[in-house]
Amino acid sequence: MRNFAITKAKVTQMNFELMASMMCADYGNLEKEVRDLEKGGIDSFHIDIMDGRYVPNFAMSLNDMAYIASATKKPLDVHLMVEHPNHTVELFTNRLRKGDTIYIHPEAEYHPSTTLQKIINAGMIPGIAINPGTSVETVMEMLRIVKKVLVMTVNPGNAGQMFMPYVGEKINKLLALKERMDFKIYWDGACGADKIMTYAPKGIDGFVLGTTLLFGKEKPYGETLADIRRMQF
Repeated sequence: MRNFAITKAKVTQMNFELMASMMCADYGNLEKEVRDLEKGGIDSFHIDIMDGRYVPNFAMSLNDMAYIASATKKPLDVHLMVEHPNHTVELFTNRLRKGDTIYIHPEAEYHPSTTLQKIINAGMIPGIAINPGTSVETVMEMLRIVKKVLVMTVNPGNAGQMFMPYVGEKINKLLALKERMDFKIYWDGACGADKIMTYAPKGIDGFVLGTTLLFGKEKPYGETLADIRRMQF
């Protein structure tokens, strides 16, 4: 049986991004968390905004996002799990930096392309998040607009959920389209070392790291991130 222990892996030149899911961070020490993750080599900070309506949970606030944006020069990936983001997207674009990313859920908006255009006009990178139950076919036209696709491998709203295996087929469909339609693919949810080892070689561009692999462990963030980058593929 193949050993997925990241501490025994060898050096590889495989290129993919690692993003910290900040809803899993220690909010009693948020400044230290940002500093330690940045020092440890994280590529970007993933910010989950939940309104308690589109998903049955509340997560990070506008002020949390603004603080992290002020505390680091690393990019922010802001994932809006909110109803009708077109009504509030300017609250986020006004507090972010040009080049940061904003993802919306197509199901949460009547005309998602209008919201995506607002993100583009603000100098941000437009993205969509695709739930496990959302098919590639229903978002095909938006793939021509966005630069990033966040594939939810669990139902959105809570950390620590189980991976849904059928999402793998959806990822394969997206991988077949990414070069022609010019977008990148990112993994969000239940991301363990085995998932990175399986899907990074297939062409996934980045992985959101939460409680499965990064947060709440005995090891410093820098050691965990270095171990991931040294995995044998």
